[in-house]
Amino acid sequence: MNSQLKKGVLEMMVLHQLAERDCYGYELVQEISKHIQMSEGTVYPLLRRLKKEGLLTTYMQESESGPARKYYELTAEGAQALQAQRLEWETFAAKVSAFLGGESE
Repeated sequence: MNSQLKKGVLEMMVLHQLAERDCYGYELVQEISKHIQMSEGTVYPLLRRLKKEGLLTTYMQESESGPARKYYELTAEGAQALQAQRLEWETFAAKVSAFLGGESE
């Protein structure tokens, strides 16, 4: 998949996953990688930015298999951002599909 396309939807996918449940960074990468190919190095700068923008919060939780992990949690502002991004994505995808399929709006 084109890297520019991935960049455009990665934020929405992260927010969506965190709307489902809190996750630590590597876990997010594993879940999203089931659907699109991505690396750990891609998600951590995004998580820092989303936290700085107030869309996420973090907390530490002890791990049974090693050191404590930083978990990411969606804020109310993050949920609103996800809703807006989903609507924008659905509108955009429908227009592109209509164009590629030769349908008129």
